[in-house]
Amino acid sequence: MDNEKSYHGCCFCGAVQFTVTGEPVEMGYCHCESCRHWSAGPVNAFTLWKPEAIKVTQGADNIGTYNKTPASYRKWCKTCGGHLFTEHPGMKLIDVYAALLPALPYTPQVHVHYQETVLPLKDGLPKIKDLPKEMGGSGESMDE
Repeated sequence: MDNEKSYHGCCFCGAVQFTVTGEPVEMGYCHCESCRHWSAGPVNAFTLWKPEAIKVTQGADNIGTYNKTPASYRKWCKTCGGHLFTEHPGMKLIDVYAALLPALPYTPQVHVHYQETVLPLKDGLPKIKDLPKEMGGSGESMDE
């Protein structure tokens, strides 16, 4: 990873800082109810990374965790409440919210959990009912 590109991110107040190195496994949009409620938005822009690609460089002791389900461990800054990541143990991936990586060229490839959308988007990207098969879902496509 020494010669790979790194991207810096932080929480809202800057107390927690981190880097991600390399390239994300996937980038896209999640429309599930949990992500919508957590992000307080109609859709969540995600970047999925292998755990070893993420390094907390400041404020690790200031990270809180909440898991509504065993599939997602949501992380936030205890000082400002700014959202940071969501660990997905079953997929062995961590979602770093795209908005926290401003220098990363965000190139979404897919919409997931599109059956739950409250904001239909017609952007030509594949719309998956739940998750792609390789991530444990049905892989079933939906129309825009």
